[in-house]
This record gives sequence, C-alpha cells and structure tokens, in this order.
Amino acid sequence: MDWYTIEILDDGIRLDVRPPDRDAWEERIFFKDVERVCYEAGDFLMSDTIYIFVRGREHSYAIPTEGEGGPELWGALVKAGLFDGRLAIEAATAEAGTILCWPEIEST
Repeated sequence: MDWYTIEILDDGIRLDVRPPDRDAWEERIFFKDVERVCYEAGDFLMSDTIYIFVRGREHSYAIPTEGEGGPELWGALVKAGLFDGRLAIEAATAEAGTILCWPEIEST
C-alpha cells in the first residue's frame, strides 16, 4: 500500500496519506497524546488495522499495517508502552476479525 506512509519519530508518528481517489492528508500523532491502541486482525485478503485513539479527538486513526512503515509502527507502539508486548504476540496470531486493545476495555 504505497499511498499510506507511516514515519516513526522520537516522540510519535507522522502519517502521510495520498489515496488515489481522495484528497491527500498528513497528521502527526504524539505518543504522549495516545489514550488507547487497538489491533484488528485481518484475513489474507485484508490488511490488519491499528486503531490509535488520541486525547481530544472524537474518532480513532485507522492505520493499515500494510502501509509503508506499518511493521515499524507496531514495534514503536510496543516499545513506547502503548500496547502490551504479550498481547501483541497474541494479536499476531489472532483470527480474522479479532480486536485486541491496550489498555484493555473492561466488559460490563
């Protein structure tokens, strides 16, 4: 997915998104502003997706792991303590459609 680029920075990430059929956009996300990270396992026809929830923003960022820099993003989030390492291993082998979040969402 060459139109979606994730750049890892010392204090966060930069998204550079240039979809072929829509307007391009850029965004910088600081690690200190991240409230929750969720991982949704895709299947062999669909990319896994990382959802980043940021303080002060109503909706999450949905970031496809097939984007340029996607594998590095996953490692950076774990290293920054924004996703649990053991849960990340579970996510890597999860069935399609499984969503895992950190901090975990408590069920009611």
